[in-house]
Amino acid sequence: MIKIGAAISEAAEQLEKEKGIPKEVFIRSLSDAMVTAYKKHIRSHDVSNVEALIDESKGEIGVFRCKRVVDEVLNDLAEVSLEDARKINPESELDDDLNIDVTPADFGRIAAQAAKQVITQRIREAERQLILEEFVSKKGSLVTGLIQRVEPRNVVVNIGRTEAVLPSKEQVPGEYYRVGERIRIYILDVRETTRLPQVIVSQVHPRIVQELFELEVPEIEDGIVEIKSISREAGFRTKIAVSTNDPEVDPVGACIGPRGARIQTIVNELKNEKIDIIRYSEDPVEYIINALSPARIISVEIVENSENAKEALIVVPDDQLSLAIGKEGQNVRLAHKLTAWKLDIKSYSQIESEEGDYYQESGRYEEEFPEEEDLQEDQESEPEEEISEKEEVEEVYNEKEVDETEDEEE
Repeated sequence: MIKIGAAISEAAEQLEKEKGIPKEVFIRSLSDAMVTAYKKHIRSHDVSNVEALIDESKGEIGVFRCKRVVDEVLNDLAEVSLEDARKINPESELDDDLNIDVTPADFGRIAAQAAKQVITQRIREAERQLILEEFVSKKGSLVTGLIQRVEPRNVVVNIGRTEAVLPSKEQVPGEYYRVGERIRIYILDVRETTRLPQVIVSQVHPRIVQELFELEVPEIEDGIVEIKSISREAGFRTKIAVSTNDPEVDPVGACIGPRGARIQTIVNELKNEKIDIIRYSEDPVEYIINALSPARIISVEIVENSENAKEALIVVPDDQLSLAIGKEGQNVRLAHKLTAWKLDIKSYSQIESEEGDYYQESGRYEEEFPEEEDLQEDQESEPEEEISEKEEVEEVYNEKEVDETEDEEE
């Protein structure tokens, strides 16, 4: 055997401490490396009964060949005579298996180099597997990373034991990334490669907003308030629909927090990205009206078609059309993603000119779409009459405006 002192245990413990590779993995890798080096040394591939043994207490390592004790030796590589066996172990008997030390005396530089290559390779494989397992378990969660370098298209982020890649399509539009800056990222995917696993991260995934709300809003973490849906255009605007089964809890108010403290923390984390908190409703009409806020809605009509697609026609006042659609269609696009409904928005004038004949023939023109100036009349002018559908719509709008005013004040 070869005397190497306490170097084996010290190296194994240091490797386990620095890289998290278990000591047993290092010892096993060292044993395999010794067998590989021995095979190269004797220039023979017949090493089926050869193994390396390590005595940590004595600080020794050696290569041993297991041989069967026989009367007559027919194969020197697999058998040993009883007389020779008893010189090694006096208690040897026929048909016993005996480990014989075959460590070459001139186990020199070439063997050591071969052993080093095997050990290095095994350690890298063990490290790669540990990192792969770690980040596969973290897939779909938020981590904090340090920007390592900024490339023409990608941003490389240090996330601990490996580096992650932030592709251009997963970067926030208009965001300027600086080396050394800490950022919160979402682990999108983990890909196994021949070297270290490649971790793909994102800063635009809607899950980032959900995780931030779960961190900042205890009611969401406790399950009192539930996030039903999120639609996001990173860097610009996010709509999030919330609900609760507790009648004493206001889900929107819980997300906003006292004096808007909770929502402001999330907005700051997202670099001043606008966030609309929507009250979820099982009623699709009410849900669509809420999703299109802050625009006022005259009516929502569910469109029946043969394909059973979820489609709705929304009518808004003329001065609310641009607000309902949003800049470059952003508001209606986010509402569509949030509700999963196809939304067709038209102004009152468009409905009057394009579809007036249809509503007149059906007798619903005056009932569904009253004159715009009538919407401004005082509801108390006819106190004894039955509340019309027009006034019910106005009442919904008035309540919605109060809610929006309270949110802005908070």
